[in-house]
Amino acid sequence: QVQLVESGGGLVQPGGSLRLSCAASGSISSITRMDWHRQAPGKQRGLVATITNAGRINYADSVKGRFTISRDNAKNTVYLQMNSLKPEDTAVYYCNIQMVVGGILGSYWGKGTLVTVSS
Repeated sequence: QVQLVESGGGLVQPGGSLRLSCAASGSISSITRMDWHRQAPGKQRGLVATITNAGRINYADSVKGRFTISRDNAKNTVYLQMNSLKPEDTAVYYCNIQMVVGGILGSYWGKGTLVTVSS
């Protein structure tokens, strides 16, 4: 059984910063890719950032230069450092981790953490 626990969301003023984390635990053999997605009210969920086990990183154009994704392989944890936050960054943020559990590669989602950017 695998569990993903997200933390770090909250209320922040425009221009502020937050750091999200997502820790995976359980019978994990290996992790191939870790992503952050977000879903704003009334909108579809979209990819924010991704980091592979080879360290390859990609960002959505809307967050380039402001957000930084990183991972701690020893802790099976992915982070999202968010700087210069804007009201349009308000959303529920979800981590998604692709990993091998019980010999099977699967895609696992966290429950989400709410980020609200408002003055």
